[in-house]
Amino acid sequence: MDKRIASADVAMENIHDGATILMGGFGLCGIPENLIAAVRRKGTKDLTIVSNNAGVDDFGIGLLLQGRQVKKMISTYVGENKLFEQLVLGGELQVELNPQGTLSERLRAGGAGIPAFYTPTGYGTMVADGKETREFDGRQYVMERAIRGNFAFIKAWKGDRWGNLIYRKTARNFNPMMATAADYVIAEVEQLVELGQLDPNQVHTPGIFIDAIFQGPNYEKRIERRTTRKV
Repeated sequence: MDKRIASADVAMENIHDGATILMGGFGLCGIPENLIAAVRRKGTKDLTIVSNNAGVDDFGIGLLLQGRQVKKMISTYVGENKLFEQLVLGGELQVELNPQGTLSERLRAGGAGIPAFYTPTGYGTMVADGKETREFDGRQYVMERAIRGNFAFIKAWKGDRWGNLIYRKTARNFNPMMATAADYVIAEVEQLVELGQLDPNQVHTPGIFIDAIFQGPNYEKRIERRTTRKV
């Protein structure tokens, strides 16, 4: 039951070229900073990354784009990364854009063992091209396939050696559902606490979903775009 590992680099022993990796977080909040950096150091390539955002030019998934380690991005919002744009327009990177709610549900379905579902979002647009459509109660729907990954990189606020996790605020976006939708799930936490220190009623991801956990040495917690105003 002790799922602790020494570091993000130890976690890389199982990561292979061509893998599909789910990466939690929203913008730069709640992203698995240490695991992304470890992938960069290892040089794993031809990756398919599933993430709400594509990082920024010099941080987060942007580091993997710099190293040309990503073959395909499945994402929703990629507007903060100029390198991402250049790679896509230059034919060096494949991209599959999803409406944000659709991406969430595809991941949730993957974790729940549901192979596909119907949604009205995207019907009549490019999102529906090549996909099955069907009418329910007079409304048109698009069939979307669930998403599962070979690996999921999860970032949490607190965790214990059994893998029970608590997220903090916006960092809860995408992380919990991704933790259910991969074959091997690695969690990095800000605080690794003793058993019994987490209130069971506050646990967001039960340890049954986690395969490995470690405490990250530092977190930059960058702000994606800082705006200020005069008071």
